[in-house]
Amino acid sequence: MAYRNIRIAIAATSALATLIAVLALGFMLLADPGKAQLLPVLAVVTSLGVFLATSALVSILLHPLNDLQSKVQRLAQGDYSVRFEEDGLQRRFTPQVISHLANSLDRVGAQVRSSMAELVAEGHRQTQFVSDVSHEIRTPLTAIRGAAETMMDEDISYEDRVRFCENIVRESERLTRLAADLMILQRIEGDGEIVLKRVNLQDVVRDALDLLEPLFEERIVNISSSGEAPDVLGDPDRLQQIVVNLLDNASRHVSEDGHVHIELSGIRGHSVITVSDDGPGFGDVDPARLFDRFYRGDRSRARVTGGTGLGLTIVKTIVSSMDGTVEAVNLPGGGACFIVAIPSLSPRA
Repeated sequence: MAYRNIRIAIAATSALATLIAVLALGFMLLADPGKAQLLPVLAVVTSLGVFLATSALVSILLHPLNDLQSKVQRLAQGDYSVRFEEDGLQRRFTPQVISHLANSLDRVGAQVRSSMAELVAEGHRQTQFVSDVSHEIRTPLTAIRGAAETMMDEDISYEDRVRFCENIVRESERLTRLAADLMILQRIEGDGEIVLKRVNLQDVVRDALDLLEPLFEERIVNISSSGEAPDVLGDPDRLQQIVVNLLDNASRHVSEDGHVHIELSGIRGHSVITVSDDGPGFGDVDPARLFDRFYRGDRSRARVTGGTGLGLTIVKTIVSSMDGTVEAVNLPGGGACFIVAIPSLSPRA
């Protein structure tokens, strides 16, 4: 029922009540002309009755609208728990136009609540990120300061001086890697330009292996590759970053002369990159936590190997930007396996 119809109904009701009152007075006068002196009193009483009846009708019909107005004001004041839909009994006496308006406002309210929840969550993430970065930077800075203060002692031996210099260099390199990873993460999560084109994953893996070959030789790690996968639509540099980070992470967690294997395959419309190793795996840790910023299963070991705790976070962020998925599993015979799946492109004609 539209508001125009509501106004018509109220006007018609008032007119009908007035007509009935006038007819009643007319019949009374015709039946007994001697009661004409009561006409003013009856007119006042009838008018008052029509007014009260009309007011009651208006109040009943417009109560839902007043209720909506009150709730909108509460929502505007920050009360996001407001719900606009009425219960079944109230809805039965609510004009259809108001019911539609309430439904629309409920959808708006749900969107506002969702947006506010996202803002609150984003605020918590940013606060946690700043806290994590501060903690990660504090550790190497403390080590550098301690080593430098110790070297100021004139009685320190040459061997100790060399050792503390090596500590300063090592911690400085950690800070450099941390800054580089933070810059990479910022570019990925930002709205920077992304170059999307057809990418051959075999070329990506080959370039990553060539890039990491000196690192594998230094860590005395055996690396192997196999398989093929369909081309994907993506950024070549970011795809290489995925492979480099996964291989680097695997090489950090295998023993000397350990093995890391990368395999390409295609399954159900996805190109799959699998990186496995024969290390100890990640134990009972929730695999999803491995991709959290600065998460390390063994912080002391990660500090020795030089990890920043952002490598897998970068992998997940890049993969998600390409509508892909990444997961981690413990292998039955020992070791960890990381599986990246990215939508494939159809073969070239």
